[in-house]
Amino acid sequence: MKDYVNQTRFLTVSLLCLSAVSAFAQTTSKSESAPTLIGKATPPVSSKASETSSVQLISLRTAKYIFVRSKSLAVGVSVIEEKLQKRREFQSMGLVITRDPYAADIILEVHHDLFTKYVYTAVDRKTNIVVAGGKLSSLGGTVAGKVSERFLKQMLSARQS
Repeated sequence: MKDYVNQTRFLTVSLLCLSAVSAFAQTTSKSESAPTLIGKATPPVSSKASETSSVQLISLRTAKYIFVRSKSLAVGVSVIEEKLQKRREFQSMGLVITRDPYAADIILEVHHDLFTKYVYTAVDRKTNIVVAGGKLSSLGGTVAGKVSERFLKQMLSARQS
């Protein structure tokens, strides 16, 4: 019994340390951004980067068929599909959910990151270029609802620009 209690304590302390290290790594990586150039012209954007951004915009503007894939046990594909279809933006843009990944223009993928964090990524099926995405928390609402809201906002802003 004593060994069980000691093992439980050890696991608890280990998990706390791991989460603290993970949180520290996330804040450190955010604060170590690229240095700003003061008083100097900004470097030219490479043609590769501008080409990618134009493909992203074109893909989001012209996409009609969406395939949803979930790599999380907590968030089902059918729930995400339902939340997407219920939104006004989805209907106004004339979007359609497909169950055939090869017929889709965009593949919307959701996976569980860490504890309450989820990541969604929208990929152009033809070019394999990430055209939209984001990270969100499951706290304060459903993941499927948040994913559908944020993804459709990104599509709508691309179509309005």
